[in-house]
Amino acid sequence: MHEDERDVDVPLVGRLIAGQFPQWAGLPLRRLESSGTENAMFRLGTDKVVRLPRHPRAVEAITHELRWLPRLGPGLPAAAPEPLGRGEPGEGFAWPWSVYGWLDGRNPVPGALEEPGLLAKDLAAYVAALRRIDPAEGPTGYRGVPLAARDPFVREALAQLSGRIDTAAVTEVWEEALRGPEYAGPPVWAHGDLMAGNLLVTGGRLSAVIDFGTVGVGDPAVDLISAWCVLPAGVRGIFHEAVGAGEAEWARGRGWALSIAVIALPYYWDTNPPVAENSRHVIREILAETA
Repeated sequence: MHEDERDVDVPLVGRLIAGQFPQWAGLPLRRLESSGTENAMFRLGTDKVVRLPRHPRAVEAITHELRWLPRLGPGLPAAAPEPLGRGEPGEGFAWPWSVYGWLDGRNPVPGALEEPGLLAKDLAAYVAALRRIDPAEGPTGYRGVPLAARDPFVREALAQLSGRIDTAAVTEVWEEALRGPEYAGPPVWAHGDLMAGNLLVTGGRLSAVIDFGTVGVGDPAVDLISAWCVLPAGVRGIFHEAVGAGEAEWARGRGWALSIAVIALPYYWDTNPPVAENSRHVIREILAETA
């Protein structure tokens, strides 16, 4: 458990609910196990979930998400979280928090997908639908920046990973990604974090996408990361064709997936083994593809 969430427990959340949403006081409440790094999650009754930020950086994402979800959710082919209430600091908890409608489904497990080809098509349809939404007045995405802006952070992480992964091979792939052209098109909407932990599947098909804290407009290539973070190599081509990405965009998407995995790996190597293993998985997939 993270140092800053030790006191975020069922009694605390129960007091927050009773004080600010008395209509839901007394509903069954239990903590949900999650390898996520941003929020502590509690199921409230049968049809609600409470999300509380784990650290100060996650606080801004709550306001961001509550603002943009009502605009984006109706235009998407998979369910999005439905905001039901914004909680304020209280009971010793220092930050705002939120209540959403519960979404059924489970996170897909890379390497053990039920319907990988169909999930590839579902993900492509989702990305395409998000890109069609009017970007007017949309905020710059958390990852809506040129890939080169990631370079200092990737180099720093690679230095920390020396002797633990094949940093020479990773550096070669990363530098190849940097040599590609930057995005020159108009800004479009991108979720920014389409990893397995933010996807829900039912019967192997995409049923919902959660955590819109990184959503914004910019280079849409970042939403291709599912190709390496979630999908196996055998269906990656299905996703590539269905999403309609050109070769330069595809290369940027691979660069994004690599940079996210590399930057996360040293930070979570010991503190969050599931996230670290996912990063190693992404690196292995990309190195195998580019060998």
